[in-house]
Amino acid sequence: MTGEADPLIVTAAFDHATATEFQTLRDRHFPPRINIVPAHLTLFHSLPGAELAAVTARLAAMGHTEGEIAYRADGLRFSGRGVALSIAAPRLVLLRNTLAFDWRAWLTNQDQQPFRPHVTIQNKVDPVAARALHARLDAAPPEIRGRIVGLDLWHYRGGPWERVARHAFAEDA
Repeated sequence: MTGEADPLIVTAAFDHATATEFQTLRDRHFPPRINIVPAHLTLFHSLPGAELAAVTARLAAMGHTEGEIAYRADGLRFSGRGVALSIAAPRLVLLRNTLAFDWRAWLTNQDQQPFRPHVTIQNKVDPVAARALHARLDAAPPEIRGRIVGLDLWHYRGGPWERVARHAFAEDA
């Protein structure tokens, strides 16, 4: 049985309308057998599960002081075997950098890399299929704009994720 020591993941929580748009794209282009988590924008891929209380407290505090963050999809990223939408959200980058500083002792190599916000809509496909999707979307890029309404905290459960909590941003911050 998995437990509270399972790694923690932190993602941006999108407003309902744009979360639905991202999920529709992901469902259309992601291989169904590995499409087991919702469309997401990851801020941290693997924080120590043993620090659940501290991570939860920090995210809750941030939720009380941060307001919703506007964003827009502003381009495409080609990974060789998939495609992601780049996300322009300067306030989210600042927020993520603040948390990375606070949690610097816990960061994995992946989470120490520069933060490049994106939502993966295709992954682990044949490179020809990935190039074709990239070319099609490049010719008519999705125009997605919305709000990040909070931060979601998840346990990684060896494949599927289990939501621990959503830390909503203050509406009047």
